[in-house]
Amino acid sequence: MSVTTELEARPFSGQLRESTRGVHDRANHSAYMNALLGGELSLAGYTQLAVQYYFVYQAIEHVSDTMAGDAVGREFVFDELRRLPSLERDLAHLVGPAWRTEIRPLASTRAYAARIAEASTWAGGYVAHHYTRYLGDIAGGQIIRRLLEKNFDLAEAGSLFYHFDELGSAPAFRDRYRAKLDAAPWNDEARAQVINETLVAFEHNVAVFDELALDLDRYRLA
Repeated sequence: MSVTTELEARPFSGQLRESTRGVHDRANHSAYMNALLGGELSLAGYTQLAVQYYFVYQAIEHVSDTMAGDAVGREFVFDELRRLPSLERDLAHLVGPAWRTEIRPLASTRAYAARIAEASTWAGGYVAHHYTRYLGDIAGGQIIRRLLEKNFDLAEAGSLFYHFDELGSAPAFRDRYRAKLDAAPWNDEARAQVINETLVAFEHNVAVFDELALDLDRYRLA
């Protein structure tokens, strides 16, 4: 069996994961993420990422609010996943009470938010961006949570973005999410479009990390 045939024989969730593995790894091993996960950055260095996430999740969760009437999209709207309330509390702690007037999106973040809005005119585009961010936060994001708790004593405000207590079992939730991907009524062409948009979403994440990396020296621990 060829690699292509083997991939096509997998459930869609497996196809999606395998098709995006390369760019996923590239995002995880970007210069910014290497510095963050390596414990090289100050708390201010992490705060720059939290600020950008605020604008990204503002875009995604705005679309979530519009998906209630979509037969497919509404299956991927989970109130327990919403990150904006946690990010608002985190930024009030990390930036200060006037955070709303002090934060700004990077150019790469503005482009990312615009793409989310553009792609989410159909449910598959919304799901591509939703999947890229939230499943990563539930899984790999927990490494960042532990780092923030250990290095900066942020067990609550400051790291709430990575708290998913309302989900219950994270592995069980991920299984339920993947089952929804497998059951979504997309034909092969639509599935290919979802995969392509997921690749685009990952590339936008890489672009944000790359722009953050331009200022790494400013935030490295002495």
